[in-house]
Amino acid sequence: MPINASMEYGRAERKFHEASTIQEKLEALKEMYRTAPKHKSSEGLLKEIKTKIAKYKELIEKEKKQKKGRKAKYSVKKEGAATIALVGTTNSGKSTLLKKLTNSNPLISEYPFTTQAPEIGTMDYKGIKIQVIEVPAITKDFEKTRNGLAFMSIVRIADLVVLMYNNEAEKRLLYNEFEDERLNILEYKKQQNLPDLIWEKLKLIKVYTKQPQKEKDYPPIALPKGSTIKDIAEKVHKDFIKKFKFARVWGNSVRFAGAQVGLTHVLSDEDVVELHLK
Repeated sequence: MPINASMEYGRAERKFHEASTIQEKLEALKEMYRTAPKHKSSEGLLKEIKTKIAKYKELIEKEKKQKKGRKAKYSVKKEGAATIALVGTTNSGKSTLLKKLTNSNPLISEYPFTTQAPEIGTMDYKGIKIQVIEVPAITKDFEKTRNGLAFMSIVRIADLVVLMYNNEAEKRLLYNEFEDERLNILEYKKQQNLPDLIWEKLKLIKVYTKQPQKEKDYPPIALPKGSTIKDIAEKVHKDFIKKFKFARVWGNSVRFAGAQVGLTHVLSDEDVVELHLK
């Protein structure tokens, strides 16, 4: 945020970074321009905002033309506990990684730009299903390329973006293309235990349910970190909150196994929850 900027400008700037569509970004930019400080030292800021407004207006016009002329629109429905986008430069190993992580069998080649459309697979992380999408190779001015807008919309909806590149120049290119986006990014390195890192970056926890006198149910349920007994009760059945009496929990969130807790109890990863109703 620039010096002496108002709270309204700050809110508009946050809206811009959090926007998931081009139109939303354009509206936020217009609000940023309206609320930005107007003095000599802010001339550079105002010029930058006006340049971005022109860019997003151009992208909207391009999107309209693509919608009219394109036979098939690339769109992806989010599925599973989270959606991950594999994003990188050409021949950076995206297809190989997709095959390694999921049940997908994409075309893998040493030739550049092998992937022409999004490839989708499902990663199983200890029972939690996570959608993994390989996005076609990123190039300079990606949104202006054919289908670039559609592919970027996939990147924007992703809960995590795994960046893949071959050298520092390609890394800079990727960050330049995404400089206006507020993305949850993980840079891929081959020696990493990627599934565990993905899970950590997603900020999710795995919680098991069980019935009295029985073993825990499988698969577990994925919840955001900081979730409570109320959250898992609603996840299991919408009427469980009305009928809730208490819960017993086994795991790191309680001092002793089988502790009795209420709706506001905060859960930890790998907890086991037994819900008791009235």
